[in-house]
Amino acid sequence: IQMFVLRTFRLSQAPATRLLRTVSTQTLPTLTLFTKDPCSLCDEAKEALDPLRHRFVLQPVDISLPENRTWFDRYKWDIPVFHLNGRFVMKHRVDLALLDKLLQEAETSNT
Repeated sequence: IQMFVLRTFRLSQAPATRLLRTVSTQTLPTLTLFTKDPCSLCDEAKEALDPLRHRFVLQPVDISLPENRTWFDRYKWDIPVFHLNGRFVMKHRVDLALLDKLLQEAETSNT
């Protein structure tokens, strides 16, 4: 599919790597991390995600920002909190076995 994309689109406006990254990340599940700064548990959680980082797009949401007040009210005592494709999956600590299982399910449903 990557060769098809490269041949179909003329790359005069964007480098090939940017185009490929865009195409490949559109199919990856989104793992949302509800966090704030500072948050040492969130930093540890991000490090714990490293073995699976190639299988999802990480989207951090800073709950301390005014526009995220709803998330602050919900998660102020529980961060880090993770949602996969908009669904709650875990909080406080990363459960790699659970995340791996959920990513496998997401990958299977996309094929």
